[in-house]
Amino acid sequence: MTLQPLVFETIPPALQDASDRLVLAARSPATLRAYRTDWAAFVAWCLTQDVTALPAQPETVSAWIASRLEQGRKAATLSRGVAAVSCAHELAGFESFSRSRIVQDALRGMRRTLGTAPTRKAPATVELLRRMLDVQPDTLIGRRNRALLALGFAGALRRSELVILEVGDLVPQDGGAFLTLRRSKTDPDGAGQTIGILNGSTIRALEHVSVWCEAAGITSGLLFRSVDRHGRVGGSLSDRSVARIIKTAAEAVGLDPERFSGHSLRAGFITSGAEAGADALLIAETSRHQNLDVLRSYVRRASLLKAHAGHRFL
Repeated sequence: MTLQPLVFETIPPALQDASDRLVLAARSPATLRAYRTDWAAFVAWCLTQDVTALPAQPETVSAWIASRLEQGRKAATLSRGVAAVSCAHELAGFESFSRSRIVQDALRGMRRTLGTAPTRKAPATVELLRRMLDVQPDTLIGRRNRALLALGFAGALRRSELVILEVGDLVPQDGGAFLTLRRSKTDPDGAGQTIGILNGSTIRALEHVSVWCEAAGITSGLLFRSVDRHGRVGGSLSDRSVARIIKTAAEAVGLDPERFSGHSLRAGFITSGAEAGADALLIAETSRHQNLDVLRSYVRRASLLKAHAGHRFL
């Protein structure tokens, strides 16, 4: 008797749910939030056009790209929207649009129309950061914001990294501290990365962190937490809260808050290092750039005038 292999005509629901969770876990929380927003926008648009959203035809996705282009959406936003629609189709068992000639041609046309140069936010360089720190009020919120701004700059940290830091991730050393980043954009699997944080004489990040923790009574757990208007310490901050703190600090010193973002602290450290003549590899030790070409773009931009070929004759 020949044994026939057991074949499921469809994947059992429980197994499919587990598979879907793994697919979603491969993406960051920020990406998933953006995907949900994009998918909801696509479904709403399909309803107004009286077309099917799932499964959608390639022509429908192409028309959606054109519609959003007319609304002034950026190239990165449009590309992410298509990725979100493709992800939703894959999870529902339909073919994605990664190989659709119609959709890919629409995306190429979009890039030619808009260009692909990213919109750079202003870096919070060391001089700007000092001003931002100086204007923080002498309140619990002010102490938290001062610590967050200073440590975010000193560690060239992303906002997603700041909000998950714990007190135990900072280990004091002579002259500074070791900071362990348990998970980050370039380390989604959580292998962990350790960088050095200098206290220094200008930013004094570790002093600001110590003042915040003592004032808030924080000895363990999350390092940065919400504070309500009554001065009560709450739970975790969102990465959007970090962006708002940076924008508010920029506005407080007379700068346009729209020019700054959650990335400004990280960009500020890199730009300040480049302007000070620090070696790109040493900057990368802190910034943890895996692609040095990206880092070199910051260094080159910072030295466009300092190392200009015309200094000797213009």
